[in-house]
Amino acid sequence: MNGTALKIDNENLVRKAGYYISLFGAAIILLWIGIFKFTPTEANAIKPLVENHFLTFFVYDIVSIRAVSDTIGVIEIIIAFLLLLSVKFASLTKYAAIGMIITFLTTLSYLFTTPGIWKVVDGIPVTDFFILKDLMFLGFGLMILNGKK
Repeated sequence: MNGTALKIDNENLVRKAGYYISLFGAAIILLWIGIFKFTPTEANAIKPLVENHFLTFFVYDIVSIRAVSDTIGVIEIIIAFLLLLSVKFASLTKYAAIGMIITFLTTLSYLFTTPGIWKVVDGIPVTDFFILKDLMFLGFGLMILNGKK
């Protein structure tokens, strides 16, 4: 040995760790929320969001509350599996990203289309914070759209 050490690219390791933590975290949350969409509680909870949105207001005229919630759940579960499978099949990353972007742009827009979703508490406007998590999901979807880790 001539005194040289193996150089470890810590910046790359941290970036990859952040990527995989985000990917698996997003997949777990999407899977969990997707499964919850199959419950009557969640089906009823999302009804005001869906029925007041300019893109989805009509769906309850066509199918039941449970069918709408189940369909959304299936979409979220598919996106979760696309994320998980993208670890092995990089070509799926783009489809997971597109699904995330469409899903989370839609859910974030509920903040502006649902009456009464904003309240003022102690002088500060607040909303149902569960929707705000979708900002992070939208950002991750945009980040992975080109399929790079």
